[in-house]
Amino acid sequence: MIIGIIGIGLIGGSLAISLKESGLAEQIIGMDASQANLDKAVRRRLIDDDLPLEAGIRLADVIILATPMDAMLDLLPDLLDMVRKDQTVLDVGSTKQTLLDTVVDHPNRGRFVACHPMAGTEFSGPEAAIPHLFEGKTCVIVDAEDSDQDAVDTAKQVFGTVGMRFTHLERNAHDLHCAYVSHISHIASFALALTVLEKEKDEQRIFELASSGFSSTVRLAKSSPDMWVPIFRQNRDHVLDVLDEHIEQLSRFRTQLIKRDFDGFYERIRRANQIEKILK
Repeated sequence: MIIGIIGIGLIGGSLAISLKESGLAEQIIGMDASQANLDKAVRRRLIDDDLPLEAGIRLADVIILATPMDAMLDLLPDLLDMVRKDQTVLDVGSTKQTLLDTVVDHPNRGRFVACHPMAGTEFSGPEAAIPHLFEGKTCVIVDAEDSDQDAVDTAKQVFGTVGMRFTHLERNAHDLHCAYVSHISHIASFALALTVLEKEKDEQRIFELASSGFSSTVRLAKSSPDMWVPIFRQNRDHVLDVLDEHIEQLSRFRTQLIKRDFDGFYERIRRANQIEKILK
């Protein structure tokens, strides 16, 4: 199988590594707006060849769109204009409603499978690509009924080969759930990092005192704004909904501290501990 990957960053590059190691990909073609990214990917042997977009698409059996979300909005309709009936287009985007709206009436819509492999790190670029990123993680297939069955089967073959399990959601449910389990975590991490940087002007003291708890909590604050601002833009309404709830929860903690209601504080922490039942 010849696989073309558009966007050779953390996700695209890690997929390239895993697909090559699995033996599914006999050739991986890289396509990227940044020649520097392609050069790095070639040096790291993430890809076998780098080609211009149209040339790469002509050769590939499967095309994986792994760019930031805003670029996907422009690229996906163009890709579907070019693909043949024997080709499959997949994406790895974190939001789906806006993206799928752009191709809802496209005559080649069936050749596209909306996928969200729920995996990643706080790093970006081809130098961040790592093996085994997807093993044991979940890949969400969104609005599968709008895709041709053979294309869905191909998507499951690609992501199953790298060790992923599958679940299915419709687009609105996907975006809402991702706002709660992923997008709010990033906003909270960005906000905490800004809070500490604002209050603690002595950066060295931060590093001296930072424990594993602090480091893990603000880890996501190192994530790229180029990736995350488009996600927040496209999932704005759902993110606002969960952000309002998060602010309300913070406000309740603040009120209990003001009132010295430590029994109530204790109870809220005990309730929060119940998340272990979900995450274990």
